[in-house]
Amino acid sequence: MKKLQAKQAGLRRRHTRVRGKISGTSDRPRLCVTRSNSNIYVQVIDDVAGKTLCAVSTLGPDFKATKKSGANVDGAAALGKIIGEKATKAGISQVVFDRGGNLYHGRVKALADAAREAGLKF
Repeated sequence: MKKLQAKQAGLRRRHTRVRGKISGTSDRPRLCVTRSNSNIYVQVIDDVAGKTLCAVSTLGPDFKATKKSGANVDGAAALGKIIGEKATKAGISQVVFDRGGNLYHGRVKALADAAREAGLKF
């Protein structure tokens, strides 16, 4: 139990450090990634207005149509492509990337690369 608590505390500490440095505006909203063992949740947030502009997750119908798993790199890449397309439709071209305290590798990196390919700039 102590090992899990230490891991969660480290994630919280890293996320607080990242969030202290970045913030989303109406010109460049924040692309926030939340990752669990089996799913990924992505939101594009305007922190000044306090509004979520668009969101997608591995539990949503857009992702379910791809028939991929949210627990691997292929699924994360598919989700990145979906959020890139949704953000572009909403008129968003530039974002600030918030990795949410997670290390920038694996599923988080695959999602970011796919979002870039779909037209987002960050």
